[in-house]
Amino acid sequence: MTMERRIKLKTLNSHITCKICRGYFIDATTVTECLHTFCKSCLVKHLEENNTCPTCNIVIHQSHPLQYISFDRTMQDIVYKLVPDLQDNEIKRERDFYRARGLPCPKDAALAADKPGAGDEPEQPDNTDCHRKDEQVNVCLECISTSLRTLKRSFIRCSAQATITHLKKFVAKKVLNGMEKYREIDILCNDELLGKDHTLKFVYVTRWRFRDPPLRLQYRPKIDL
Repeated sequence: MTMERRIKLKTLNSHITCKICRGYFIDATTVTECLHTFCKSCLVKHLEENNTCPTCNIVIHQSHPLQYISFDRTMQDIVYKLVPDLQDNEIKRERDFYRARGLPCPKDAALAADKPGAGDEPEQPDNTDCHRKDEQVNVCLECISTSLRTLKRSFIRCSAQATITHLKKFVAKKVLNGMEKYREIDILCNDELLGKDHTLKFVYVTRWRFRDPPLRLQYRPKIDL
């Protein structure tokens, strides 16, 4: 039999509050180097003048620290579930902020897009923001085989959560005239073969750290070992 135990919210505050503003996390954002979390606006403002973590002072990146932070959806969901009315109050404050300036609230547009049936109409108003809200990565895809065509546009920008399989399908569609042929493509970074489930964020942090963007990857026909 499972026993339930009530705990006071204040006992969790040290785990769900930002060390910069001392408030509950809003748009919780985590430093990938040390896994310390802050409000997004607090961390971005801090990194405008610094390249170190506000908690442990580890150097995030010498010149591009913003490339090594990531929205922590799980943490933000936990905070909103634990703190009564925090999410509703924050949305109201954000709406008031944009309304006072005569601008549409970005979160209202995102919520409308997530509603069932929102994608049924193909046409979008001219003022709709159709850009993704998640972290983006700049990638340069270079061909290292004479048996494959070079991409007409080697520079692309896509979600940091995209995987190497997504890139393989993209390349296959462009140079093999069929997305289903993606298994015939290998993707490499620094001459190292990348796993199909690696995200671009993982590749950037583990293979391209301390280097300037874009993330440079190579493609070639698959080599059977």
